Amino acid sequence: MSGRGAGRQPKYMHIAAQLRAGIEAGEYGPGQRLPGENDLMAAHGVARMTARQALAALQAEGLVEARKGAGVFVRDFRPIRRHGVERLAHAQWGAGRSVWDADIEGRDLVVDSVEVTEEDAPTVIAGVLEIREGERVCVRRRRFVLDGKPVLLSASYLAAELVAGTAITQPGTGPGGTYARLEELGRRPVRFREEVRSRMPSGDESARLALSAGTPVMLIGRTAFDGQGRAVEVNEMVLDASAYVLEYGFEA
Repeated sequence: MSGRGAGRQPKYMHIAAQLRAGIEAGEYGPGQRLPGENDLMAAHGVARMTARQALAALQAEGLVEARKGAGVFVRDFRPIRRHGVERLAHAQWGAGRSVWDADIEGRDLVVDSVEVTEEDAPTVIAGVLEIREGERVCVRRRRFVLDGKPVLLSASYLAAELVAGTAITQPGTGPGGTYARLEELGRRPVRFREEVRSRMPSGDESARLALSAGTPVMLIGRTAFDGQGRAVEVNEMVLDASAYVLEYGFEA
């Protein structure tokens, strides 16, 4: 049996564990530079590749980020606690507030990219919205940036016939957002369903979210239903998994 099989830890994992412990203990604070490859090579008597693997392991965990030509730094970024129930309550958007107000706690949120188009409904979307395949849908694609860091990509689908001529077809939907406008149309969402899974990002997703190598994404598919049980919106979201905590509070 090899030494590794007997429980010996690879050297790069041992170095990464020491650095991780230093971050957790506050030895390396948010925004502070970690020892570089040369420092780690000298301190631990290892090859450059081993030092590089140790730093890469911490990057993959989302604890640190590499800055070209400057080094590797502890991430200065507070996770977003996404309150899955409170943010969708009628008391939130029905009062003209954004659903994001329940999550960001006064932090700086910017929607830096909004694209509103009318397209043929994809097969899956048409099935959920109970419209014919190829029937037109209004698609709202957005990128959300929090404290200067892209954190979420969103694509909302609504039947084009339903929302024609409303603010939903414009970049800015007004107070309360899309759900408040649906309520004005008599199609108020009264129930939501969310499905959550995770995977590694595509190249485009990684670029648009400025993800570090090895960072996964979470996928949230949300469907909004009106009082008759019909789906009025499908929202497909891609989240930076290292930036989020998903919280769902409900009565037993």
